[in-house]
Amino acid sequence: MTLAVSFERRRAVAIWGLGATQIIGYGTLYYSFAILAPEMAGDFAWSTEWVFGVFSASLIFGGLIAPSTGRWMDRYGAGRVMSLGSVIAALALVLCAFAPGRVTFIAGLVAIEMASAFVLYNAAFALLVQIAPRTAQRSITHLTLIAGFASTLFWPITSQLHEHLTWREVYLVFACVNLLVCLPIHLWLASLMKAAEVQEAGVPSGASATIAGSITAGNRARAFLLVAAGFALEGFVLSALLIHMVPLLTTVGMGASAVLVGTVFGPSQVLSRLINMLFGKGVSPLLLAVVSAMFLVAGLTVLLASAPSIAGGVAFAILFGFGSGLTSIVQGSLPLYLFGSDGYGALLGRISAARLLASALAPFIFAYLMTQVGTWSALSAAIMLGVVAAAAFAGILWALADPWQWRREADHTNGQ
Repeated sequence: MTLAVSFERRRAVAIWGLGATQIIGYGTLYYSFAILAPEMAGDFAWSTEWVFGVFSASLIFGGLIAPSTGRWMDRYGAGRVMSLGSVIAALALVLCAFAPGRVTFIAGLVAIEMASAFVLYNAAFALLVQIAPRTAQRSITHLTLIAGFASTLFWPITSQLHEHLTWREVYLVFACVNLLVCLPIHLWLASLMKAAEVQEAGVPSGASATIAGSITAGNRARAFLLVAAGFALEGFVLSALLIHMVPLLTTVGMGASAVLVGTVFGPSQVLSRLINMLFGKGVSPLLLAVVSAMFLVAGLTVLLASAPSIAGGVAFAILFGFGSGLTSIVQGSLPLYLFGSDGYGALLGRISAARLLASALAPFIFAYLMTQVGTWSALSAAIMLGVVAAAAFAGILWALADPWQWRREADHTNGQ
């Protein structure tokens, strides 16, 4: 009993430690950019659109490196990869901060997005799986709940810092935070990675044992394609709408209320994760994947049908936030549930490559559609993509040997 309690305490500390590094990682490497971009554009005599374009293009490099990063996590341990990533993130931020011209600045942004593949959700999910596969789904839910506050915290933090510092100085501060806070946490977490170390600490063997997936060997390729397609389509819809949310809401007639409506999105993400943590312990990740996609579809449909109603806009933000919040959980838990813990990092990297590439292209394609065919047609296209994503996840049921097996195995996979 004492050993089990000790293990649970170590797992809890690991989740909180990862939660802190995910908040810092997303805050410094992703969310801060929107606040600092206008000054960056002025500094390099660019338009703001060009700066965001470079940022989106750099996301493609993050997607391209994701499969290799996943393999390195499996080979060397996610903790070591995240430790290296903290160093790369700090150096990349410094490179941007001291960039004398556009070429160096672009190189710095590309380095930042490559560092993101080392330290953000994929790496954190892999670390939790490697520490304790049988409790990983529950741990992923807890982690996403904590990390959901990244934008809530770092938008105002970045704004406050930017009132007193230039964007270059802010990036130098963020480099120090990655080096002095995230790196020590990741180094400590690396010590929990090896199964031999866990066994020597007296952890019950069942907590660290690998788990098998629900998909039979003959159906793995088909299931992988469906999972990758589902996440890529969801990534497209989320990226397109999140980048254009406030302008989109303004365009459909909500005017000054668009910003207020948009602020409902963030808390809705956190609320969906909290509800899932409290009441969703027996729910299969496969069912959750379908539900998350349908929440996105429901939100967009409400917006399409009710605009310019403010109440309809709020309902859209809540439903869309629910879908986004659940998607973050499913991205880590569904591959584990379907394919098991062996080679989890590499598999997650391959899936993320498709999602990140779609996410990088989405803002440009959606903006083009709004300009060329109109806002309502662009929204209709996004709804159709969400429906196809839900259908892709639902189609995985037919790749299971027993279509009803998913519900019976949920408790076992969740460590209950």
